[in-house]
Amino acid sequence: MTIMEPGVQDSYPTRVAAATQPIDRADPTVWGTEADGPVDAATLASHDAKGYHIVEGLLSPAEVQGYWQELVRLSSDEQLKADERVITEKQTGSVRSIFEVHKISELIAELVRDPRILDRARQILGSEVYIHQSRVNYMPGFKGTGFYWHSDFETWHAEDGMSRPRAVSCSIALTDNYPFNGGLMVMPGSQRTFVPCVGATPDDYYKSSLKEQEIGVPSEDDITKLAAEYGIDQFTGPAGSALWFDSNIMHGSGNNITPYPRSNIFLVFNSVENALVEPFAAAKPRPTFIGSRDFTPVTR
Repeated sequence: MTIMEPGVQDSYPTRVAAATQPIDRADPTVWGTEADGPVDAATLASHDAKGYHIVEGLLSPAEVQGYWQELVRLSSDEQLKADERVITEKQTGSVRSIFEVHKISELIAELVRDPRILDRARQILGSEVYIHQSRVNYMPGFKGTGFYWHSDFETWHAEDGMSRPRAVSCSIALTDNYPFNGGLMVMPGSQRTFVPCVGATPDDYYKSSLKEQEIGVPSEDDITKLAAEYGIDQFTGPAGSALWFDSNIMHGSGNNITPYPRSNIFLVFNSVENALVEPFAAAKPRPTFIGSRDFTPVTR
């Protein structure tokens, strides 16, 4: 089912009945210029081409320690575990993600307003921005489960009503990211291709999809073709590094069977000029703690 406001054109149809051809993206990846913020022209050009860039040492070791202690505090809060914003592992029941974390933690609220992050988001999107989604992710050693290949924008478009891929995500590593502990994989350049997914969106699908997504994922054939065209890069590096990536880039992560945990803070900025409408392929929007409908610009 597709629910749209009158006059709103669906440029990226998905959740279709049968497999269809990928769609060439019409929208820019980078909307701003070097003059608009801290990112130099070469990095902006690289982000435009690959759909991502890495900032090493975004947080100092002392800051990393402070945020890590905050994650431990949040995951240990028994009262918080009853909150619907806390998502647990399907098999073990341990905390997997905490959503809307910038409204739960003042420390992370301050991070959202930090010029090192906010100014970069504004520059990439070429406008004022608001937080579409925030969360912390926990991937423990030995039993941490990964995320299957997907485009965030496909879900945000279908289930939240985000018209265009004018959003950017910032994933800040609070633990060292190795090639072997479930580090995020991306297909560089794949943000230029939108892959429609097969299958209708079930009612209240978010309740299961946040633990294991089955609808809104590309076919193995689509993934194979994208990998052949774009290849696969992996985000590795020490704690404090940050990965900035486009909302439509194809990405995923494997399970973590090593003793080394992997945790991160995940912030999604959307342009205020791309405010959500009604979902394009769902009966109703997801809860606002997953897809915010407060379009107030972030200020320092």
